[in-house]
Amino acid sequence: MSSIDRSQSAGGTRTYEVRTYGCQMNVHDSERLSGLLEDAGYVRAPEGADGDADVVVFNTCAVRENADNKLYGNLGRLAPRKVSRPGMQIAVGGCLAQKDRDTIVKRAPWVDVVFGTHNIGKLPVLLERARVQEEAQVEIAESLEAFPSTLPTRRESAYAAWVSISVGCNNTCTFCIVPALRGKEKDRRPGDVLAEVEALVAEGVSEITLLGQNVNAYGSDMGDREAFSKLLRACGTIDGLERVRFTSPHPRDFTDDVIAAMAETPNAMPQLHMPLQSGSDPVLKAMRRSYRQDRYLGIIEKVRAAIPHAAITTDIIVGFPGETEEDFEQTLHVVREARFAQAYTFQYSKRPGTPAAEMDDQIPKAVVQERYERLVALQEEISWEENKKQVGRTLELMVAEGEGRKDGATHRLSGRAPDNRLVHFTKPGQEVRPGDVVTVEITYAAPHHLLAEGEVLGVRRTRAGDAWDKRNTAEQAKPVGVMLGLPKIGAPEPQPAVAGGCGCD
Repeated sequence: MSSIDRSQSAGGTRTYEVRTYGCQMNVHDSERLSGLLEDAGYVRAPEGADGDADVVVFNTCAVRENADNKLYGNLGRLAPRKVSRPGMQIAVGGCLAQKDRDTIVKRAPWVDVVFGTHNIGKLPVLLERARVQEEAQVEIAESLEAFPSTLPTRRESAYAAWVSISVGCNNTCTFCIVPALRGKEKDRRPGDVLAEVEALVAEGVSEITLLGQNVNAYGSDMGDREAFSKLLRACGTIDGLERVRFTSPHPRDFTDDVIAAMAETPNAMPQLHMPLQSGSDPVLKAMRRSYRQDRYLGIIEKVRAAIPHAAITTDIIVGFPGETEEDFEQTLHVVREARFAQAYTFQYSKRPGTPAAEMDDQIPKAVVQERYERLVALQEEISWEENKKQVGRTLELMVAEGEGRKDGATHRLSGRAPDNRLVHFTKPGQEVRPGDVVTVEITYAAPHHLLAEGEVLGVRRTRAGDAWDKRNTAEQAKPVGVMLGLPKIGAPEPQPAVAGGCGCD
């Protein structure tokens, strides 16, 4: 029986698959796309369907030089499948769709729908219009039609959730195309944000990540420079909310009131992801980053003074146009001084449509690769040294789903420490569910994870674990033809979770 027959045997229900590329904002947008489709009567295709769904949606990213090649390669692989599958539809959305609106259907005429970053709510209508009219529908809004958090959402985790507080960005970094595609920053009203958080907690969520392209600039279009710190403190008053995180802040907007709020709000986690991009003042100037090395290291020093056990992570770009060996050495200097728990390092690649793509002195690939390898080696050494400091500590972990690839073979489970470090721990004798909390002692450190090899010291069953139980039971009870399966994207990862994303903060 073909896959289309399977869907018809379940009452004619059409299935969907969403493929997500890029940053955390895209991951959260995909939750909304899934929610919209399910609200319209579609069901998620079984896990591993790999394009064998009635509707395949690409939520694209445009920040890499070869992003379009990857998209058209994937579209090309679906073309023969669509020919053999009457009624199948393909939709392309996200940043690349916003940028290349006029060329996608020309290059891939078998695509049915193209939609942008500002009108994701139109997807079900556009799919139906394309079906009825039997021609491609291209609709790109130039500005935000409605704040996307008002849309239906299929949360990918029962115990942890993204909460978008703003969209867009007012910065003009020369390597980043996101502001041109996402638009100027628009902030949600604090009351709306807190109402969403409270609703999520009522459903069992115990961890939220406040999300924005430049999250700590929140309040800029409301005229309140302290709006973000106030929002953090307000989250601290919500009963049942155990962990609050945020991503990604910009050093320009990282003020003392934010540091105080992080330190004084009980459920604000001791973790900070703050992109550096470069340690060289001339390169930062060429990037149009509105801070310099001293300013950045000063913020790190203040955070560590207020929150001694904070784990600080960052993004770094290697090989920006014009970067000299001396410039690169300044980046290594900041890495040594800051002692990041992790650094997400990127080799510079041209973002079409950005000023940096047209700059002189593009660095040869071999030079970029050599510098990249030196940076990675240094950061690996520092990450390992910083993780070794955790050995002997007793930590509370929130049990995670799907983060330990070898857990089955090692008879372990995995969880996240308050500072977002990944910890693999011995499976206890009693049942432990994602969202529950365990207490362990760290016995071993590797550069990218910790181990707790002794017996679990304590297990606390939580409402979040109950919520995971409820969702898992409900999904397993669905008929095979419309089974949603387990989430593919998972809970919000430790930030920066979606490595290789925009890198534009």
